[in-house]
Amino acid sequence: MPESSENPRSVATEPLVVREDLSLIAIEGVIGAGKTTLARLLAERVGGSVLGEAFDANPFLERFYSDRKRWAFQTQMSFLASRFKQMSAVSGPDLFHNVVVADYTFDKDRIFARLNLAGDELALYDTLYEMMKTTVRAPDLVVYLQASTERLMHNIRLRARSYEVNMDREYIDELNTAYTSYFFGYTHGPLLIINVDRIDFVRNETELDEIVRQIVSYNHPATTYFNPTPSQAPSLFGT
Repeated sequence: MPESSENPRSVATEPLVVREDLSLIAIEGVIGAGKTTLARLLAERVGGSVLGEAFDANPFLERFYSDRKRWAFQTQMSFLASRFKQMSAVSGPDLFHNVVVADYTFDKDRIFARLNLAGDELALYDTLYEMMKTTVRAPDLVVYLQASTERLMHNIRLRARSYEVNMDREYIDELNTAYTSYFFGYTHGPLLIINVDRIDFVRNETELDEIVRQIVSYNHPATTYFNPTPSQAPSLFGT
């Protein structure tokens, strides 16, 4: 359900200045979009701390990818509890960091739930979710990394995690559609949608710079779309 990435290379020089009203920034995207990597790189650039999703602690995740129907409820409830615990501890910047960068939003839990649960299981989930969400702090800015299903599958294959080897393309496509629908109707606060289909901000520092500066200077109260300029270097993904 969630994603992580290899540790990015060090690129920080002098931390960039983030707007004072952006003390909690959340990076979102479908599995393989690069949200965890961008969260780490952004936090490094701005001298912030990272709130990373504890997906390794979910004992049901690997079984879910083997049998979605059998393990969906257990996996979803484990993530709901973990995400609630993590997000409930976020009150704002700490003594050493001016900004917290999360690689997920609490709201995203419901996207997965509505895709994987039904009937009484979904009803029970919704009851617990509604009770929890009122106490979770909303991000000051959400950054949604938008990519095609083809690009997502390409990235998933590249990172070659054991439990993702047989990742179902249809599931990723359904998830991508669900994310697109959710964020294109998003009205809960500032949202920056970045098209990452033709760029590689992990390996290309110029593209990363462009994205980071868009984020730290963001001052729109609603939704903005941003298409970064692809570098001149050949893309690993192709055209």
